[in-house]
Amino acid sequence: MHRTRLLNFLIASSLALMASASLAVAGVEAPLKVLTSVKREGEGNEAASAAWKAVVKAGPPALPALLAAAGQGTPVADNWLRLAANVIVDNALQAKQTLPLAEVEAFLKDASHTAAGRRLAWDLLQQADPARADAVEPSLINDPVQELRRGAVQRLIDAAKAQNAAEAKAGYLRALDAVRDEDQTKLVAAELKKLGVPVDLPRHFGFLMKWQVIGPFDNTDRKGFAAVFPPEKELRFDAAYEGKGKQVKWLPFESTDDYGKLDFNQPLGAQKEVTAYAFTAIDAPVERDAELRLGCKNAWKIWLNGQMVFGRDEYHRGQQMDQYKLKCHLRKGANTVLVKCCQNEQKESWTVEWEFQLRVCDSTGTAILASASAK
Repeated sequence: MHRTRLLNFLIASSLALMASASLAVAGVEAPLKVLTSVKREGEGNEAASAAWKAVVKAGPPALPALLAAAGQGTPVADNWLRLAANVIVDNALQAKQTLPLAEVEAFLKDASHTAAGRRLAWDLLQQADPARADAVEPSLINDPVQELRRGAVQRLIDAAKAQNAAEAKAGYLRALDAVRDEDQTKLVAAELKKLGVPVDLPRHFGFLMKWQVIGPFDNTDRKGFAAVFPPEKELRFDAAYEGKGKQVKWLPFESTDDYGKLDFNQPLGAQKEVTAYAFTAIDAPVERDAELRLGCKNAWKIWLNGQMVFGRDEYHRGQQMDQYKLKCHLRKGANTVLVKCCQNEQKESWTVEWEFQLRVCDSTGTAILASASAK
């Protein structure tokens, strides 16, 4: 009889908690909708302030719904959600309330959720239970969200540093297979080089190395960006065109830079107020979605299979790897890539660069293994 009463009590308590959680979730649906509606310019911030308080008041049971809302609106909206989640966890820890960490962990491990929501779930897990997060992190080694796999990669790197040569080599090779960030890749490649293992960085990242280049065409008064020069009308590699002050022809050029930089100053000479083009082709084994990731501090445009993908009419505002991420679709077989790159009139030493780097990868930054040729 005693056991029956205890069992009934536990069942009743569980049902009460579930009902309370359901009410809390139902109570935050409207305020969460308000938060996800906040615009980039801050439109809706006044209403969001009241909605944020309602979400925080709902406490820990609201966390799963809050995670599901992340990534559904603007970055500003995600900031509101992140702040609410952090306060909920802080309050719960101080009050010694139970947090739905099993649900948070399950959300994190489900790659079908938004990257923003999963990143928030990871941060909350670290905030609420560092030991639990520590146990989960190794499983993220091949996660599609680059920021989530970074910590797991760092674990391999740190472990390899403390091992003998043979074990370190194996550890760094495992790290190389998973690493996607430039800084970690540089470190892993350097350590492997010390161990006598060369790393093909262009292949690892998927940089396009073999090109045909042509130029210079004019860019006086920065008019070259909008001007339509012959390579935008036709791709005839045996043709000669009137360029800036001389006839120009297509020239083969292969980058030898570890990070795929194509420097137009090398084949065409250091010049100012000029425009040049680079062409290559990539062979995709299957039709698929992909990303073209560009680094460039000059004005540029990119065409894929004759269709313009994007362009930026800016000069010398810095360059970094994966500066621009351009979603695209590759057809099976040959795909053509044409890049236009303009150099302006500035004479300062830091404006001499007339170059770009371009790689083809999937959304995780993983190189798409496809042969590339200049023609």
